[in-house]
Amino acid sequence: MKHTLLIFAFVGVLATGTSVSTQSAPSGQAAVAPDPAGVLVGQLALDKYKATLKGLAQFGDRQQGTKRNRDALDWIEAQLKSYGCTNTERITYTYAPAPRGGGGAGRGAAAAGRGAATAGRGAAAAGRGAAAGAGRGAADTPPVPGSPEWVRRGQAGGSTYYGYRRRTGVNSSVEAQPNEALRELNSEPSTPGERQEVFCTKIGVTRPQEMYIIGAHMDGIGKGEAMNDDGSGTALVMELARIFHSPGVTTDVSIRFALWNNEESGLNGARAYVEQREKLQGIESPAGSGKYPEPTWLGMIQHDMMLWDHGMPRADGTFNPDQRLEADVNIEFQSNSKFVDESMKLAFIFKAAADDYTTHYPATVGPHMTNTDSGPFQDLVAAISLRENERGMQTGAGWNPHWHQPTDLFETFSDQDFLLGLNAAQTTLGAVARLAGAKINR
Repeated sequence: MKHTLLIFAFVGVLATGTSVSTQSAPSGQAAVAPDPAGVLVGQLALDKYKATLKGLAQFGDRQQGTKRNRDALDWIEAQLKSYGCTNTERITYTYAPAPRGGGGAGRGAAAAGRGAATAGRGAAAAGRGAAAGAGRGAADTPPVPGSPEWVRRGQAGGSTYYGYRRRTGVNSSVEAQPNEALRELNSEPSTPGERQEVFCTKIGVTRPQEMYIIGAHMDGIGKGEAMNDDGSGTALVMELARIFHSPGVTTDVSIRFALWNNEESGLNGARAYVEQREKLQGIESPAGSGKYPEPTWLGMIQHDMMLWDHGMPRADGTFNPDQRLEADVNIEFQSNSKFVDESMKLAFIFKAAADDYTTHYPATVGPHMTNTDSGPFQDLVAAISLRENERGMQTGAGWNPHWHQPTDLFETFSDQDFLLGLNAAQTTLGAVARLAGAKINR
């Protein structure tokens, strides 16, 4: 596949690696070493990805501040250890949201996009893509395409998309969940207090003092199973941890697999990680040991909502039941971040990997990364996010009817949807294997 000149300009951080084994070649011709990244990508399988998602489903929506969240955290850590990623660690922090004040408008102002309130916050918090006015939702009588009303609705809420929109928000009522067992599981409300999140690390062989961070948030809301938001990203990160810890796989630089908590309450887990560990980067501890508790960050790659790309709502408010023909993996960077150039280059490296390794869906690059755990990193290091939709525009315009809803369930999604998540995994695995200098010694 073709690579862009931009990728070659960034070749200083690109290490392809080689394998000690070779493919057989005709007599008189040199043997060709297989591509380690391609070999590792080939180990991804839809059934394994779905099995990990199904495992996460047993904990309901995994809302932070609940037993189901803590149980899910324990399960994730046990799974990582079973893959061979045994050096698991936890970040501990305190989540103490501000008092909720008066009416809904006051709650939205106090949350300021950080989601401090848990019940009903999506209907008020402007930063979460919630419906703020009557013009945002689909009306009883759809406007004629191309009419002034059609255009007006397309512009409502600050989106540059023209066309039909749907109201968005957060379901906080457990009674909206028709499944009795799931209703019971999700009934415990969130309470303030101590929080934890888990990560483990693949230690680099030649440059252990440097690393890439691969992340997703394991918490969810909506009183469903939080399969898409963000079981899909959590399962992806766990699958990559499993493959990078396969026997014989080494990398030149380190790779950290992080499962953030408290994303839905305002990126609190990712912020806690940055606050606690930013200043530890690249410090050998103990001195002379060759160990680096916090290797220097080379890039942060977030995965958030990987399954649903069915297009915009129809005129009557319904949706295409299948993935749209134009479905793709969105690779986002933030155009006004301090590391915009480095982030853009990283995004296009991932695009090149998608061109080489994805089996069903392509990838595109966009300049608007928002409302996910890469945000706290974007002014500190190259940071990108992989998504199903452009978060600030398509998802915020109501393109995903299951976002933060009781219908965000394993059974809601088809293999077409799960394959989109798997293709995002192929993209990240291929890109990071190249960047980290993966080798296979068998």
